[in-house]
Amino acid sequence: MHNKLLLSVTDKIAILTVNRPEVRNALDRETRTLLKSNLEKINHDESIRVCIITGAGNKVFVSGEDISGFIDQTPISYMEYSYEFINGLYNFIESMRIPVIAAINGHAVGGGTALAMACDIRVSSEKALFGVPEVKLGIIPGGGITQRLCQFVGKGRARKMILTAEILDAKKALEIGLIDEMVPEDKVLERSKEIAREIIKKGPVAIRMAKAAINQGTPVNVGLDYNILAGSICFSTNQPAEGAKAFLEKREPNWRK
Repeated sequence: MHNKLLLSVTDKIAILTVNRPEVRNALDRETRTLLKSNLEKINHDESIRVCIITGAGNKVFVSGEDISGFIDQTPISYMEYSYEFINGLYNFIESMRIPVIAAINGHAVGGGTALAMACDIRVSSEKALFGVPEVKLGIIPGGGITQRLCQFVGKGRARKMILTAEILDAKKALEIGLIDEMVPEDKVLERSKEIAREIIKKGPVAIRMAKAAINQGTPVNVGLDYNILAGSICFSTNQPAEGAKAFLEKREPNWRK
């Protein structure tokens, strides 16, 4: 069995690569645990100044959960999983002492958009796609999406993206501020390293304090508990299971109350 997560450290830059191209670099429970534990090690290693997160291949950055798992999910299991494995991961990335760069090498729909927004800087392939299509499955976006997306693109645009499950190309994502830079797909990692090297030239304490100060002005945690509660309510109905089955069977869902 191959490693689901790859870590390399060179010249004070750590690169974490989600290595599951066969399942669109999905973040299952094991991969999320590996990602969190490696990020914790990186955060405690004073020799590392910047972390880059990317995905294997050039088609997908990171996708979300295995949709088949929604079929048997309950409100309580969803709530527990969200606190420990989803919000726990993204909140940790946001609070790390060092900057984290998302090198978005491919599509970043759903969980990929959530992960990218938790990072400090987003460099995207010009061929990437973005969006939060969870309502198509009868659930709401998790992982802090309802909070962070409003901060990135404003409430009006966030409402439209979430309620219509709109998918954006990289050019539009750049235009509305969802990503910071758009480059050719073969330049994503190199450009991310260039930015990392620029950060390394700056004062390490100043970088750490600047990131902490920015986060104090954007209290995402205020709405996260409500987000999880609202998402859990969806699983008290049959709609997430029906949405997942319809997706897997490639048909339109038959929604009922």
